[in-house]
Amino acid sequence: MGFRSVSATMPGSLPVNAECCWPKDVGIVALEIYFPSQYVDQTELEKYDGVDAGKYTIGLGQARMGFCSDREDINSLCLTVVQKLMERNNLSYDCIGRLEVGTETIIDKSKSVKTVLMQLFEESGNTDVEGIDTTNACYGGTAALFNAINWIESSSWDGRYALVVAGDIAVYASGNARPTGGAGAVAMLVGPNAPLIFERGLRGTHMQHAYDFYKPDMVSEYPVVDGKLSIQCYLSALDRCYTVYRNKIHAQWQKEGTDRRFTLNDFGFMIFHSPYCKLVQKSVARLLLNDFLSDQNPETANGVFSGLEAFRDIKLEDTYFDRDVEKAFMKASAELFNQKTKASLLVSNQNGNMYTPSVYGCLASLLAQYSPEQLAGQRISVFSYGSGFAATLYSIRVTQDATPGSALDKITASLSDLKTRLDSRKCIAPDVFAENMKLRQETHHLANYIPQCSVEDLFEGTWYLVRVDEKHRRTYARRPLMSDGPLEARVGVVHPGIVHEHIPSPAKKVPRIPATTESEGVTVAISNGEH
Repeated sequence: MGFRSVSATMPGSLPVNAECCWPKDVGIVALEIYFPSQYVDQTELEKYDGVDAGKYTIGLGQARMGFCSDREDINSLCLTVVQKLMERNNLSYDCIGRLEVGTETIIDKSKSVKTVLMQLFEESGNTDVEGIDTTNACYGGTAALFNAINWIESSSWDGRYALVVAGDIAVYASGNARPTGGAGAVAMLVGPNAPLIFERGLRGTHMQHAYDFYKPDMVSEYPVVDGKLSIQCYLSALDRCYTVYRNKIHAQWQKEGTDRRFTLNDFGFMIFHSPYCKLVQKSVARLLLNDFLSDQNPETANGVFSGLEAFRDIKLEDTYFDRDVEKAFMKASAELFNQKTKASLLVSNQNGNMYTPSVYGCLASLLAQYSPEQLAGQRISVFSYGSGFAATLYSIRVTQDATPGSALDKITASLSDLKTRLDSRKCIAPDVFAENMKLRQETHHLANYIPQCSVEDLFEGTWYLVRVDEKHRRTYARRPLMSDGPLEARVGVVHPGIVHEHIPSPAKKVPRIPATTESEGVTVAISNGEH
């Protein structure tokens, strides 16, 4: 009995014409960022901690660190950023078909942040919303974003937008790690015809087991950190992900008839997960080292590789803590860093490490500081890393359409006030900051607790914690917007009576939320279950 030849195509592989069925230009349509209204100055913190001047500001590259009082938690951060995104873009909650949250800030081992956010959808009547929380250190936001992209490009998509939220409160015990904290949240609207388009098939991922940073104490906000191992894991993941990414884009180019090497010059901008800004600068140097070692005939007489011939035979895995290599390639990559990465560190430098939203705060920083014309057509590399560890390097292609009123024009305009918002925060003295950290530590996961800090210094429109009852159920309210009339100022939920959408739904017909009038102030009771 003979055997028939079989196709080399694996079961489940895409047919040749599959791409024609995909929605066009799937990616980020709108983006909103939230950070606390208060910060501690890192120069003042150096003095307070009794460390050498420049240890935090130069050694880490940090200027300010945002932090939360006991009035804010992960639920309130995400409530705030989601409602802000929906309001600023005049969107109906009916047009969201998937909502997923990436976070490592866990205040309940069972109830998800996503279910808390569903309160915002109640008046619309929309409960048909897929997605849930995703957790792995700082990588959860990226995993949630990939899930949203994959949903829209799948047979499950129903024509509505996906909404991705990344949020965290990064706090450390007093000591060397505390200055690398921060807090914030980013919300991203995902759909077709986006100005920030995810390039299909161009993701380089590396995942591996390590105890570099983890949170085994379920009653503490503080992590266990092996600083040196964490840096090694981050840099090794960057090496691996960049190698996989280059291999994939080479394969694509070869199919298209292009036969050339991929280098960092093919990225218009490069953004990174930013535990602290100096590590990002070292990461750009690290990628240049990768380019140098993969180039069979690097030009060392002049150009970017000038004077680097002494490092020709080194091995990547031997260089994680080699000061000579680091110094040489940081110097060689200085112009690359200034041109392609430095601007993306605005939020990181001024607010600190936000964990899951960190790299997307870098994206917001780019969009806030460049014009649509400067961004149009650029390829942006995104390196996302989460300890434990999980990492991906992928790329976003910016649309070519930079005309007034275009999707790109709208997303950059929506973030144009980012510097102003950062500058409007209140500077808190280091001793008051330390008292806040002590209060958080002492009251973390307490039942029957009423927060002690004032709500008066919160930004307008910020959700905050009112109380935790004896069953650990949390109640929230929203600080009113000054632009609200006297009636609306007392209302703690979204006002849905908007007729025109700034961003139309991707579906042809989406039911509108009926206009309503609220007459009473509202706070929302949330059951977080028993601990």
